[in-house]
Amino acid sequence: MSEAPRPARLAVLVSGTGTNLAALLAAIDEDPAFGAEVVVVGTDRPGAGGLDHARAADVATVEVALADHVDRRAWEDELIARLAEHEPDVVVLAGFMRLLSGTFLARWPDRVINTHPSLLPAFRGASAVGDALAYGVKVTGSTVHLVDEEVDHGPIIAQRAVEVRDDDTEASLHERIKAIEHELLPRCVKLLSRGQVAVEGRHVRILEASK
Repeated sequence: MSEAPRPARLAVLVSGTGTNLAALLAAIDEDPAFGAEVVVVGTDRPGAGGLDHARAADVATVEVALADHVDRRAWEDELIARLAEHEPDVVVLAGFMRLLSGTFLARWPDRVINTHPSLLPAFRGASAVGDALAYGVKVTGSTVHLVDEEVDHGPIIAQRAVEVRDDDTEASLHERIKAIEHELLPRCVKLLSRGQVAVEGRHVRILEASK
């Protein structure tokens, strides 16, 4: 009988409290067939709350602050090197608020995944939830996509809609979007980790799981 394939090794990058990281760790813990494990959590903000989730799960952490480097190139070079020490197969951006260059993406081609709080291509950028409210849309949502060199632009793996209510504030709407993200991001990371994501130009096909 052939051996089961080794779990994909995940590096997760966070800038804040790490609720998506917590959801991903929980999903892996609850699903023996997930096919991945988090081997390192990195941040650009030393002391970020997301690191607490990593330490509680006994996962290695990496802190690389932009302010400690002469420029973004030097910062990113160190981030790549520190993550590479843990030999990740997939990099998950879980509330990571820094742009990554083509050099970083070339290190893990089609293996850097991000979640964004809108139905892309609508409302790209850091103020997506507030922008959706200001525009008066009736529906927004969550998108999980592969990362390219443009902001919130790469091929879309999955999306799910969230209704905008008349009494919504930015905080209340964002909370409902995050609840969807906590389901959608782990599901997409599982698909990517198991080799079920095929990219054809801008289009993503979900393949059947191998037996």
